[in-house]
Amino acid sequence: MKALIINCTLKPSPTFSNTAELAKKAQQQFKNQGIHTEMIRLVDYEVKPGNSTNLGKGDQWPAILDKIKTCDILIIATPIWMGHLASTAQRVIERLDAIFHEDGFTDEKNGQYFTYNKVAGCLITGNEDGAHSCAAQVLWAMQELGFTIPPNVNAYWVGMAGAGKDYAEAGGEKYFYTNYTLRWMVANLIYFAKLLKANPIDTNINEIRKLAEKESEGPGE
Repeated sequence: MKALIINCTLKPSPTFSNTAELAKKAQQQFKNQGIHTEMIRLVDYEVKPGNSTNLGKGDQWPAILDKIKTCDILIIATPIWMGHLASTAQRVIERLDAIFHEDGFTDEKNGQYFTYNKVAGCLITGNEDGAHSCAAQVLWAMQELGFTIPPNVNAYWVGMAGAGKDYAEAGGEKYFYTNYTLRWMVANLIYFAKLLKANPIDTNINEIRKLAEKESEGPGE
C-alpha cells in the first residue's frame, strides 16, 4: 500500500518547514506499519492556478496527479494563514476539480471517480487558531471529490494566540494531544485503506444517475 503526503507549506525546499516536521512523524509511523510513504512539497513544483488536469507548458500538476492516482492514502498537510488553510492547499483542491468535468477520471461501468476506495486525512500547523476550520475545509473537499474520510483523521498543533512560537521551536513534537491524534489518524487511515482494498465500494453511480433523471423534471447536466 502507498501513502502520499502533500506538504502545502509556502516554503520551498530546503527551507525549514514546521508542517514538514509534523508530517515526518506521520511518514515514519506509516513506514513502521509497512506502508510505502512519499512526501512532496507542492511549492517545489510549478502548479498553475486553475481547475483542469493540464494547463500547458511548464505545468507540473499532472506529475502530482499521477502520484495521487497510485496512492491508497492521501494526506493534505497545511499551515494556517490568517485563520485559513494555505493557498497551496486550496490549489490542490481546485486542480482536483477536473474530476467533475473532464473525461478519464471515472470508471465507465459504475461511474465512480478514481478517488473511490482511497482514504484521506489532514495535518494542520500554525501559531494561531484556525485548525478546526482548516480541517473542515480539507476533509469536506476530499469527500466531495470521492475520497473516503474515516473517523478521527486529522491532527494539528497550534501555538499561543497572537503569533506565538511555531511547532518546532515551541516543542510541539512533545505535545501529547498532537501525538495522540496523529497516531489515531494513522491507525484509522491504514485500517480503512485495507478495508476498502478488500471490500471496494460497489455503488453504481451510473445507475443512480439514471434513476434520478427518471424522477426529475429534466435530465442531469
